[in-house]
Amino acid sequence: MTTDPPTCAPAPARTRLALFDLDHTLLPLDSDYEWGEFTIRIGWCDPGDFGRRNQAFFDDYLAGRLDVHDYVRFATDAVRRAGPEAAAEAHARFMREVIVPAVRPEALALLARHRDAGDEVVIITATNEFVTGPIAQLLGVRELVAVQLARGADGWITGEIDGVPSMREGKVARMQEWLSARGLGWEDVDATFYSDSFNDVPLLERVQHPVATNPDERLRALATERGWPVLELFNEKT
Repeated sequence: MTTDPPTCAPAPARTRLALFDLDHTLLPLDSDYEWGEFTIRIGWCDPGDFGRRNQAFFDDYLAGRLDVHDYVRFATDAVRRAGPEAAAEAHARFMREVIVPAVRPEALALLARHRDAGDEVVIITATNEFVTGPIAQLLGVRELVAVQLARGADGWITGEIDGVPSMREGKVARMQEWLSARGLGWEDVDATFYSDSFNDVPLLERVQHPVATNPDERLRALATERGWPVLELFNEKT
């Protein structure tokens, strides 16, 4: 008597993720820094003191030594004091004057290619949700993982961070939260991550397909050493 060999069910297809940093990756600018400069132009902040501190925080970020909690308190202070209505009006103007003109067709085409391929597209950024929420909507990306802002009893922001900031190793932790909320683990996904920044090495090392995109000098060197693809999405940065 013979028996047929056992059959093995095919392994379920893994969910394909296309993860994107935002600033200098999908946008040729730093939206957090530009928001700060915008608040100076509309008279919300003293140009001398704020400009110096904003630049110092930006330099710390590029050097990988930014205290994100201190920065978020600083960066959201004017918004917190302005209140929800004035903040929304100012952000709408910021979008018109700064962000919309900066959006590049190359970035939109890359996002479209992933969506057309059936990939789940996620923006994961160290910039806070107030600044980046409307930008993700403009880019047609529904899933945004950004620095979450704590809110007081009145529902308005307090200047503190809610939960783990999505920066450096925090991006890995926040993506783990995102996956867990959907009943997924890293073993269930096939993930590509595009980033320009050496700060994002922890997540670039975690995904299956890291892509150094418009990379800074340190990331470019590491990508060359590791054999990671380098994508020059823009001809130049502004």
